[in-house]
Amino acid sequence: MAEKEKLTMPLLPLRGLIVYPTMVLHLDVGRDKSVQALEKAMMDDHLVCLVSQKDMGIDEPTKEDLYRTGTLAKIKQMLKLPNGTMRVLVEGLNRVTVTEFEDSEEYFVVHVEKQNEEHQVDVEDKALMRTLLDYFEQYIKLSKKVSVETLSTVSDIEEPGRLADIVASHLPIKIQLKQEILEITDVKERLNTIISHIQDEQEVLQLEKKIGQRVKKSMERTQKEYYLREQMKAIQKELGDKEGKTGEVATLREKIEASGMTDHVKQVAFKELDRYEKIPATSAESSVIRNYIEWLIALPWTNETEDTLNIHNAEQVLNDEHYGLEKVKERVLEYLAVQQLTKSLKGPILCLAGPPGVGKTSLARSIATSLDRHFVRVSLGGVRDESEIRGHRRTYVGAMPGRIIQGMKKAGTINPVFLLDEIDKMSNDFRGDPSSALLEVLDPEQNHNFSDHYIEETYDLSKVMFVATANNLATIPGPLRDRMEIIQIAGYTELEKLEIAKRHLLLRQLENHGLQKGNLQIRDDALTAIIRLYTREAGVRNLEREIASICRKAARIVVSGEKKRVVVTAKTLEEFLGKPRFRYGQAETERSSRRCYRSCLHNCRRRHASH
Repeated sequence: MAEKEKLTMPLLPLRGLIVYPTMVLHLDVGRDKSVQALEKAMMDDHLVCLVSQKDMGIDEPTKEDLYRTGTLAKIKQMLKLPNGTMRVLVEGLNRVTVTEFEDSEEYFVVHVEKQNEEHQVDVEDKALMRTLLDYFEQYIKLSKKVSVETLSTVSDIEEPGRLADIVASHLPIKIQLKQEILEITDVKERLNTIISHIQDEQEVLQLEKKIGQRVKKSMERTQKEYYLREQMKAIQKELGDKEGKTGEVATLREKIEASGMTDHVKQVAFKELDRYEKIPATSAESSVIRNYIEWLIALPWTNETEDTLNIHNAEQVLNDEHYGLEKVKERVLEYLAVQQLTKSLKGPILCLAGPPGVGKTSLARSIATSLDRHFVRVSLGGVRDESEIRGHRRTYVGAMPGRIIQGMKKAGTINPVFLLDEIDKMSNDFRGDPSSALLEVLDPEQNHNFSDHYIEETYDLSKVMFVATANNLATIPGPLRDRMEIIQIAGYTELEKLEIAKRHLLLRQLENHGLQKGNLQIRDDALTAIIRLYTREAGVRNLEREIASICRKAARIVVSGEKKRVVVTAKTLEEFLGKPRFRYGQAETERSSRRCYRSCLHNCRRRHASH
């Protein structure tokens, strides 16, 4: 085996670049040591050793920062640029291995050994060269970064080692891989390695091409949609429709984002909005979709009022607005106390049952005030259609949500006090049974997933406090009655009516008729007489009507100037209300009269017998 040729020459470190034998290229050199190394080489034999750095970021490399295998190159030309750098034209000659580094202050000097690259071409080499050329041709077609002229130039190379180096120089692989190829002295191994790398690059290029085609199609579709939308805007502008659907859809999209819907409902809303955007405005379905989206936006999804969990304040509110009704007040205060302790409680379902006029509806309103919740009332009297509760299917003309969803929209929060008034007045017919539809609403175990036929998505009613009112419990179906906590309100006693009239009814009617307290005074005996002789009821509705009648007559007297102050007593009551409608205590008077008659008759008979 021939001894390897040993040489000593200046070193030129390269950053991010590998120079293979037979390559000719320009280099820009700016580091002081590198410039001095080039000047030294130009003064000697124009030979320089090109070795790449392991780390591109190092400005002043040491021998540990350089690879041991490089390229012996000849400087063909050197030109000094105005910015102080040197531009040199170099030609790679041979692979060399650095055996020793000498670091002087001016430049690196290295001792190298030239690699023997003589190789006898055999059939396997020819096959590998042909395979490499085929892959390189496919790579050029996919990449388009290498010119076709390069392929024709490479095809004329007959030396396998040189062919491998030229192809490797055109591959966009990492510096470490290019350095590995430079270090391979066996030609067959070098050819196989480059074939493997070029196959990998082909796979990457094919994937890039697929991705590029996909992106191109997406961009073409986007550009097409943009073009069509711009055309639509122009047409709408010509028709005087200003922004048309575009601005409307953008507004609806913002409202959907800000509505607080759950992710699932938001997806449904966006899907319907996309349909609405594509459907012509003249289509009948367009208004149906628009109404549906607006209902979804209008419903409260997360807006919740904070309960005022102050039991003393709530008790004060209930006592101020209602006299009596101790059992009902006690139940409401119990609910508040438990909620204050547990911090969470499913809304109870109370049913206030009693005759008309005892204050069931106003009591529900007071409960809302004491809790500092929003109040909403739905009257169920005469409801006989199930769709009144659950809503209509959207396929029907004029479809709307049911009373429950409508009430939640009106409330604006997810935890209002919801009054189901006159729940005993519902009926059913061929259109369904509304009382059965209420079973899900009033069941705490089910109403967190309430489903309305119009909305179609589940809605949470678990935080709502439902209060129902009824006059006759017998007409409420058993399953529905079983879901409610019944609180009986029998009626008011005479003393309770008197206090209610003094504290609430009289003051309200004075305000309604524009009277001041100094204009009208109704004494207690007059109020008692109204209760006894002019009304006969469990509640106070007729009592308020009679007080209103007195207020009207008093208003006429004050306005006419006859008197500035009207005083109503039991003796003057007939002047305002006419003759009494009922008799009070007549049964006791008749019993007393019959007793006196029998006593007198008995005494007469005794006197007659004695004579």
